[in-house]
Amino acid sequence: MLVCCTITYSNHFTNDFHFDDYHTIVNNAYIRDMHNLLLFFKDGSTSSVLPANQSYRPIVTASLAVDYWLGGGYNVVFFHITNFLLFLLQGIGMVYLFRKIFDVAKPAPNNIYYAVAASTWYLLHPAMAETVNYIIARSDMISTVFMIVSFLLYIYSPFCRKTGLYLIGVVIGALAKPTAVMFAPMLFLYILFFEEQLSFTDIFKRSNFKKTGHVILRSIPAFVVCAIVYKLTDKLTPKTWTPGGHSSVQYLITQPWVILHYFYMFFVPNQLSVDTDWELLKNVWDIRFFAGCAFILVMLVIAFITSRKQQLRPISFGICWFFLALLPTSSIVPLAEVLNDHRMYFPFIGLMISVVWSAKLVIDQCLTAYRKTIITIFVLLLGCYACGTWQRNKVWYSEESLWRDATIKSPGNGRAWMNYGVAQMGHNELKGAEASFLRANSTMATYDLIYVNLGILKQTENDTAKAAQYFKTAIATNANDSDPWYFYARFLNSQSRFNEAVDCLKKAMAISPGNLRTRLLLMDIYQGMNDWTDLQKLVQDSQRLFPGNTDIAGYADMAKRKASEADLEAQKLARSPNAAGYIDLSLMYYRAGQYNKCIDACNKALQLKPGYDLAYNNICASYNKLGQWDKAIQAGEQGLKFNPDNTLLKNNLAEAKQALKGKR
Repeated sequence: MLVCCTITYSNHFTNDFHFDDYHTIVNNAYIRDMHNLLLFFKDGSTSSVLPANQSYRPIVTASLAVDYWLGGGYNVVFFHITNFLLFLLQGIGMVYLFRKIFDVAKPAPNNIYYAVAASTWYLLHPAMAETVNYIIARSDMISTVFMIVSFLLYIYSPFCRKTGLYLIGVVIGALAKPTAVMFAPMLFLYILFFEEQLSFTDIFKRSNFKKTGHVILRSIPAFVVCAIVYKLTDKLTPKTWTPGGHSSVQYLITQPWVILHYFYMFFVPNQLSVDTDWELLKNVWDIRFFAGCAFILVMLVIAFITSRKQQLRPISFGICWFFLALLPTSSIVPLAEVLNDHRMYFPFIGLMISVVWSAKLVIDQCLTAYRKTIITIFVLLLGCYACGTWQRNKVWYSEESLWRDATIKSPGNGRAWMNYGVAQMGHNELKGAEASFLRANSTMATYDLIYVNLGILKQTENDTAKAAQYFKTAIATNANDSDPWYFYARFLNSQSRFNEAVDCLKKAMAISPGNLRTRLLLMDIYQGMNDWTDLQKLVQDSQRLFPGNTDIAGYADMAKRKASEADLEAQKLARSPNAAGYIDLSLMYYRAGQYNKCIDACNKALQLKPGYDLAYNNICASYNKLGQWDKAIQAGEQGLKFNPDNTLLKNNLAEAKQALKGKR
């Protein structure tokens, strides 16, 4: 089982960060410092740089910090290893849980084989790849595996059951994701079905009141602890968190159809997508609502009927597990996505119990003679599922492969097209990226990040007028998102419009105080402007949030010396001059908008290395920024004499000639 799973997932360990991984891991400076471990349990805002996505999941954030520390940075392999070890641990735990349930229902020596088969099927199921590959989705993994730990401690350890220590697992799980609190009703059903041997109808019989009382008394500690830990997580979740959805009613009436879809995907997982284009049903008169409700009703009737006989109760228990596990995401709380494939991770445990046990009963009843044939078919089936999982791992390899797959399966999803465009832009496929962004805009005209990315694209193409227009549109679309302010500030900084950039960064920082990249850019602008007073204030405030951060410490040193990074580098070069060093220094001055100093540094490089084409290029670019086109042309033509193949120099020279022509 474990070997098969490891082989199946052997191609996933270098898969990239994706989607929510960026605001919770890649851009989250808190996880870069192990000294923040205690802070994660005090402050839920450390979970993400996006206020609307900040939730209290300290176990998850702490585990990410450990991965960062072990890997010496964002080494994605270490993050995937943690996810995979949790996955394997859960697989082992499920074997023991399944076997116990099967043995209570109908003792048989071969129950262990069915338990292993059920766990193996689960581990190789392609739907699980959506969680295993998605690093931040380890919240589902931790909450599930520790909920199973609680079950195992309750079942197999009389001491833990007597002292209540079995609840430690569910507390840990709930601190990773609140869905773990569904342990309480699941434990109630376990005690009801497998300890007191009662069905749903037996609860209401007077002769069973004593047994029913025992069920309630034994499950009360679980309900109390789960209620407390849920209240705690709710209290410590930042008020900025939002579920993302809008209409509770429309979300609720859509979920029956979503649940039916999940059930279908259990058997035929051929529509897996990182981000679907499903929309909310508009009213209850939609046929899909009736189909979903009919399915739920049939399943509940089956659960009710199968609870009556001891040997059928695993079927009932599994169905109830399926619905209880879906309750947190398929109820009246409208989440941003109508459905999400990683939400199948927890519920499918229940379906595994029901389906595998049903298959066992059928085989034992009338197909014993065909057991070898059935085993062969099952092994082939597992092979097909394993191949499907291997292929999903390949889809998750990069942003481009993941979002290309999403646009194919969900062509109406604007966010998928936007993310695919970002991946294309990262490979310098600018025309394809623009087409993807415009496709996204046609379906999600109010999505601010589409305009942000169009702005970045136009900035890359040196179309500054359109870039500025897109950034302003992004801000007008959603002024409460920090990203439009940040990226517009970055654009303004590149145009040497420093004061405007500072204003935008202050607004971005007010929206998302924990976004380190915003603070670092503002510090960089302050040091470039020699604004040591404001830099010192910002450094002190940032060190309070990110103590020990080396980047902030560097700016603190500049503020103390009242010397920029470029000034410090100039001092070093004065002691030990070299041409390459002066080119690097010129770029520092150029990025800071100090074009005259950039030219001076390049002239010093030319003194040390006459004919240095890189120096002429930077001089040409600086004179372009200063609007001194004649001098820019002179520097550009001189540089090309020494290196006619310098493409960047050719472009800067062409820009100068075009500007001079327009002026005349």
